[in-house]
Amino acid sequence: MKAISGKEFAKLLEKKGWELRRTKGSHHIYVKAGSAVRISVPVHGNSPLKIGLLRHLMKTAGIDEQEL
Repeated sequence: MKAISGKEFAKLLEKKGWELRRTKGSHHIYVKAGSAVRISVPVHGNSPLKIGLLRHLMKTAGIDEQEL
């Protein structure tokens, strides 16, 4: 799996229809219409997300590994 930063993952979420609801510190909170799920993406410059967190966020958002 390719390592990506929080900033890149946030852009991918927006392409998939997720909307930035608010920002609290370095965490961007995304929501999707019709879904009760919220996704919190840590955006710390260009540092990559850890693999476990990335997999969890992808599973929650319904994003495939090939879409990275």
